[in-house]
Amino acid sequence: MTGTAISAVIFDLDGCLVDSEPHSLEAISAELRAAGLRNASADSIRAAYLGVSMTDICKDITRQSGLTLPPDFVDRVETRLFQVYAEKLRPIEGAFRLLDRLEAAGLPVAIATGGSLRRMHETLRLGGLAPRFEGRGFSAEQVARGKPAPDLFLRAARELDVTPVRCAVLEDSPHGVAGACEAGMRAVGFVGGSHLDPIREAHRAVLAAAGARPVIDSLEDAFEALTGP
Repeated sequence: MTGTAISAVIFDLDGCLVDSEPHSLEAISAELRAAGLRNASADSIRAAYLGVSMTDICKDITRQSGLTLPPDFVDRVETRLFQVYAEKLRPIEGAFRLLDRLEAAGLPVAIATGGSLRRMHETLRLGGLAPRFEGRGFSAEQVARGKPAPDLFLRAARELDVTPVRCAVLEDSPHGVAGACEAGMRAVGFVGGSHLDPIREAHRAVLAAAGARPVIDSLEDAFEALTGP
C-alpha cells in the first residue's frame, strides 16, 4: 500500500475513538453469566471475540457451549451498556484533534463497527461524536458478513465514493485488521484503548501478524500513520 494516496479514513468505533471496550466486555460477560455461562469473563470475551459482531458472538457461544441465549440477549447487553455509558463513556485521548486534522485535510471519514446500528448511534451520541459521522456510520447489521470479512469496509468505501485502495482503516482487533486488508485497504493497528492495558505488547504483535502496518499506541500518531506514504 506504500505510495498510494489516501482519500478517506474508516474507523472502528469501540476502542479506537471511544474508550468503550472495558464497559462492553463487562456487559457481555455479565449477561452471559446471567444466562447460565458461569465462567464468562471480560478477559475471555476479549480474547475470543474482540471486534466480532454480537450476532456472531451469540452464534459461536451457542455452538461451543450448547447454551441457548434468550432472544433479547443483545438488547439486554445494550441496555446495561448504555446505563454505564451515560456516566462513564469517554473519547480516546486525541480523537477530536485527529478528526479535526482529517477534516482540515479534506479527508472524509466513516465508521465501520461490528456493533448494532442502535449501539453505534448511541455510542456516537454519548461520546460526543455524532455530528462528525452524520450519515457515515455503518454497522455489521447492514452487510451479509461481519468482520473479518471485508463486506463492511467495502460498504463504507462505496458510500464514501472512494476506491478501497485509497482508504485507510484504524482498527484495534485482528478481525478488523484482516477485514480491512482483505478489502484492499491500508490497515493501521491501534493499541491505545484501556481494554488492552494488560496485554498491550502481545496485542501489538497480534495486530501486526494480522497485517496492520504500523501499530500505534496513541491517536497523536494516527494522522501520519493513516495518511502518510
